Amino acid sequence: MHAPGRLRARRPWLPLVGAALAVAVVCALGMWRPWIVPSAPVAVEAESAAVSSAPPALALPDQPRVLVFGDSWVYGSAATVPSLGFAYLLADHLGGETIVDGVRGSGYLKPGLDGGSYGERVAALDPAVDPDLIIVEGSINDRRLPAKGYGDAVNAVWDSLTSLYPDAAIVILGPAPQVLPVEPATARIDDDLAALAAERGWWYVSPLDENWITPENYLQIIDTGEIGRDHPSTAGHAYLAERVAAAIAAMSEATDVVADAPLDEDIVAP
Repeated sequence: MHAPGRLRARRPWLPLVGAALAVAVVCALGMWRPWIVPSAPVAVEAESAAVSSAPPALALPDQPRVLVFGDSWVYGSAATVPSLGFAYLLADHLGGETIVDGVRGSGYLKPGLDGGSYGERVAALDPAVDPDLIIVEGSINDRRLPAKGYGDAVNAVWDSLTSLYPDAAIVILGPAPQVLPVEPATARIDDDLAALAAERGWWYVSPLDENWITPENYLQIIDTGEIGRDHPSTAGHAYLAERVAAAIAAMSEATDVVADAPLDEDIVAP
């Protein structure tokens, strides 16, 4: 209660302060805008990172020596004879020689029917082979095993290969679907291998992502009978050899995106 006869002192600056504070709050919110998720800058950064981390083009000799390492698909299972498997046929497509090392049932973690796991088999490779290129295929044989420890096993195999053949280029060929739809565990293996290869700056080929085997061509590629047991048929192996050769050719022709950009002196004024 105010004393009678006294007027409160007026504070004409209060409305001005309030207005200034309101403007400051509005400006701050305008700059912060927590409800807006940045998208364009992130996309640009991701795209730049993808370009900068792209593997370099393969530089293979005219008659390359290629080690094809993998499971029963590399072995040539379900072909009329194993030598009609895609790994053998690849030699003609690449104009060189393939050294085929395929073991049925083998994987990065799983021992095979005629040999050990990938790690055990790499340890037994001949250092004198001296390949120009190594293609590591598969493997769907790991799909029934726990995912824990898979990445460590893969890295151990790849480290052993680079130590044994330090001058060889390495391409990772992911698992192809033996059944459709693709089993979740096979898709998980494909994703894991792709990520691990990217960390090393290696080329990765994904038959799953590139739709090599679809409902439309499945029965022309995969032998579902008692003998084939969901492995590529002779015709299927021939098809796979063509797809792998085309992938290798594309890697050999790959160039840096920046290198294709015109230089200032190359631009002709209209």
